[in-house]
Amino acid sequence: MLHCEIDHLTITAPSLQLGAAHVERALGVALQPGGEHPRMGTHNLLLKLGDALFLEVIAVNPAAVRPPRPRWFALDGLDDAAAPRLAHWVARTDAIRSAPPDYLDLVGPIETMTRGALQWLITIPRDGALPLDGAVPALIEWQTPGHPAAQLRDSGCALRGLEIHTAESGRAATWLEALALRGDVEIVALRAGESTRLVAHIETPAGLRSIDG
Repeated sequence: MLHCEIDHLTITAPSLQLGAAHVERALGVALQPGGEHPRMGTHNLLLKLGDALFLEVIAVNPAAVRPPRPRWFALDGLDDAAAPRLAHWVARTDAIRSAPPDYLDLVGPIETMTRGALQWLITIPRDGALPLDGAVPALIEWQTPGHPAAQLRDSGCALRGLEIHTAESGRAATWLEALALRGDVEIVALRAGESTRLVAHIETPAGLRSIDG
């Protein structure tokens, strides 16, 4: 049976440097090195938010070969002037292949990805877009022992809640119920035509801070 919980939050940026500066201004903490995603031509920086939870800044890797397909997280649509933002989130499951077929139609087929010694299964839309503009999560199933967050330095940060502001509130709520999602996620209804926005509330050494999209 499918059960999901928040695995990580994704901040997209034109470069890792700009993304890291954005997180440091918002949360007052420095990120740690992540690695490269060869199939996508991207790389990332990381921040531990729990034993099995992290935040990533992800950007196009200028040293990588451009992939023969759209990159994930709508990164191909960013230009140098784009502002870093909390654009998407990823939910973990131990049974990704039991996800509802209609949900996979929305979030994309299941693909194998790697970063260094890590390997995982993840849903990626064929066009690289953000499903429901990022309101509903990609699904991930780790294929290597342990969780990568356990290997990160503890900076004293923890996720306290995630808000999904969306004009597709009813549809998003139905999907989260179908995923049996565990975790503090609140859906905030917007009016038709208003843009989707994610807001993460994170406990930091300086107190509760927020970072959004």
